[in-house]
Amino acid sequence: MNDDSTTKNNNREGNTNSDTPEKYGTNGDISKDYDTILKESAVLTTVSGFLFAFLLNISINRPSDFSFEDGIILMIALFTITFATSLLSMPVFYHHLQYPYRNIEKFKLRSHRFIVFGTAPLFITLYLGLLLGLKFGLHLAFDSPVVEYWAYIFSVIPFVSVYIFYRLRK
Repeated sequence: MNDDSTTKNNNREGNTNSDTPEKYGTNGDISKDYDTILKESAVLTTVSGFLFAFLLNISINRPSDFSFEDGIILMIALFTITFATSLLSMPVFYHHLQYPYRNIEKFKLRSHRFIVFGTAPLFITLYLGLLLGLKFGLHLAFDSPVVEYWAYIFSVIPFVSVYIFYRLRK
């Protein structure tokens, strides 16, 4: 018996893993790829949905000392979180519209693009939400209009820290 027939018999019986990377993609399990992508999308959509609800609640029930500048920041934050939520939920919609797939790599690539493009407005919204919170907090603590502008600097610190830690990873 030659080596080719032995390999074919082993592959039919599931004794070797030689067919999985070529046949199913990079990690060998199509359902695992779908599941991972859809779970990531669901988590990010949930986070952005909560943020949207929080910001919408602030816009409906505005505090009495809400300035024009705070209104502009809130409007931009609502716009960016709406955009982020739409993009982050697209892999789920794309999955249901295009199912069943013939090409898992195409699905992974498109879903990855939706998630990557959705994280940018999500980070902008996180920054703007932190900015609004710090402006109100510093205003209440120090009661000085000049101190409120420190909120712009303090709001950048978490994002700069994450970027630094990301660049220092091994």
